[in-house]
Amino acid sequence: MSIEQKIKELLDKRVEAKLGGGEKRIENQHAKGKFTARERIEMLLDEGSFEEFDMFVTHRTRDFGLEDQLYLGDGVVTGHGTIDGRVVYVFSQDFTVFGGSLSETFAQKICKVMDQAMKVGAPLIGINDSGGARIQEGVQSLAGYAEIFERNILASGVIPQISAVFGPCAGGAVYSPALTDFIVMSKETSYMFVTGPKVVKTVTGEVVTDEELGGAMIHGSKSGVTHFVSENEEEGLMLIRKLLSYLPQNNLEEAPLSVCDDPIDRLEDSLNYIIPENPNKPYDVKDVIHSIVDNSEFLEVQRHYAPNIVTGFTRFNGISVGVVANQPKYLAGVLDINASRKAARFVRYCDAFNIPLLTLVDVPGFLPGTAQEYGGIIIHGAKLLFAYGEATVPKVTIILRKAYGGAYDVMSSKHLRGDINYAWPTAEIAVMGPKGAIEILHSKTISKITDPAEREAFISKAEEEYKDKFANPYNAAKYGFIDDVIEPRNTRFRIIRALQALATKKDVNPPKKHSNIPL
Repeated sequence: MSIEQKIKELLDKRVEAKLGGGEKRIENQHAKGKFTARERIEMLLDEGSFEEFDMFVTHRTRDFGLEDQLYLGDGVVTGHGTIDGRVVYVFSQDFTVFGGSLSETFAQKICKVMDQAMKVGAPLIGINDSGGARIQEGVQSLAGYAEIFERNILASGVIPQISAVFGPCAGGAVYSPALTDFIVMSKETSYMFVTGPKVVKTVTGEVVTDEELGGAMIHGSKSGVTHFVSENEEEGLMLIRKLLSYLPQNNLEEAPLSVCDDPIDRLEDSLNYIIPENPNKPYDVKDVIHSIVDNSEFLEVQRHYAPNIVTGFTRFNGISVGVVANQPKYLAGVLDINASRKAARFVRYCDAFNIPLLTLVDVPGFLPGTAQEYGGIIIHGAKLLFAYGEATVPKVTIILRKAYGGAYDVMSSKHLRGDINYAWPTAEIAVMGPKGAIEILHSKTISKITDPAEREAFISKAEEEYKDKFANPYNAAKYGFIDDVIEPRNTRFRIIRALQALATKKDVNPPKKHSNIPL
């Protein structure tokens, strides 16, 4: 065979590999409103940057007639490229080849890019669109999943791992995305569940659709499994690009510093009046966030889940920062099981990847009731407490209004190694709210007053005295638990100065194999 013929053979094989399962199956993929594995990679990465691995790999199965069905690439496209000039590793499952089912060689291809990503310290992005394990391969496909899981575990906290689910992701396949840092799902085309609707009906009698059981909004709002819900695949891929802009390449690096044209000393007069006079009246904490961050840009994480707490990434003077904020607009900003889990995982992520934390506090306490107690609010609340206490990144805390009871301690207080703790003049730091406190402090006196008007007058006076003592930040400031009381409109400048001062912070936890966070 001549050199020309050999080159032609190579080019022909490349064309064959890029067709995946063939034109008809590609058309079917498009008909479902889905892009192909390669189209997704092209949209995700910088133009012309993708370098593919293992294009000519095929499966090795000789059972059930598979020896006659060989597709170059074997149902997954793998390699590396760049996003905004930064190296990333990627795999994209190809539903046009055996429904994207995972085989031994399919898993080996994914494991290769995972290993490479760890070696060079670069983020890993997995695009999932698969019918699950390739049944014809039996235990070899199951072993392939476990090989991937083990690498997800070892890479956790070392390199950022992001999963996009743009089609089915069922059975054992769901656990790889679950082990990664962030999951993106698109509406209507993606779903995740351990057991599908047919099995559910057989075992429990429930009749449920794919969407109702494991659709994007179900996991975005009810289970909290997914962190981002996109309108379509293209938006989901752009979300990944945006997310990566806030993250470092690995746990030994800092997040990229952006050029900031937003003045650091910009005053936001509206913040002086954003807290309502009535302490029971809500406001939107996102208005505070957008007012103080660079160019009002804030990438919210798990927006639809546990909305009583807000988490997300932003920048202050170009520095990437993770924000955790109680949201008075929902459930008065109370901490419950879901909010505690959501915030704890976010705090631990930021700590693992050297991203400073800003905590905005307005919390009346933990949500009471049997549902919360039976659900283990003690353990789940302890997760958030543990996460803040363990974190060694710079931690800046601002108490906007209420900081009551154990929730005051939990929300990055000075006692959990908060570095710089500020308060607005509207801050209220106490064991509990005035009403509950007076009922306990003066219970005997109140019970002896028989005249309703006299009782009401006594309670009102006692509440005012309590407010005078605790409905301000100065009592905590007296003990040094608050470093300064700041004017709200100057919040942006004070945060940036705090972050600048903490840039060289070094804090080390005691030597250990690993901690035992309350799970």
